[in-house]
Amino acid sequence: MIRVLPVLISLALGATLPAEDFRPFANFVLSSHLKVAGDRVTLIPMKPVIFHVSTDGLHVRITADGNEEASSTFEIYRSDGVGRQRSGETALDVIPGIQALNKTGGVLRHLRLTREAFTITTFPGVSDRTVITHALAIPPAAPAAIPKSIFPEKRTP
Repeated sequence: MIRVLPVLISLALGATLPAEDFRPFANFVLSSHLKVAGDRVTLIPMKPVIFHVSTDGLHVRITADGNEEASSTFEIYRSDGVGRQRSGETALDVIPGIQALNKTGGVLRHLRLTREAFTITTFPGVSDRTVITHALAIPPAAPAAIPKSIFPEKRTP
């Protein structure tokens, strides 16, 4: 019975992956956060957030800087690259990257991750709104290059 108890607890709480199995991949800074509803796109003002991305090869974990306990884990379903279309061109380039999914509480989130950027598209189950979060990679030796805000400040005359 004592040997079964940890298994039952982990099944009840949901399987979590040990943090030591995840290796750092890169750090990113929030570049845009948008809400799409019908034909309307609304920019959601946010202060810059730094994200730490790590992987164990099967999953990707994204953690906001300063909040190590709150993380999102995505299950990788494609690792053969992601499509990218250059502006003004019709051809689609395939670049190295992965695609992964997270489904929690009726909310489906899709991750598109490359060395340069990641995009999380959130599809709430009972809403017509889609939220798109985009973040750009931070060069390893350039934390001072992080902008104070990703949106211009309002100036008063």
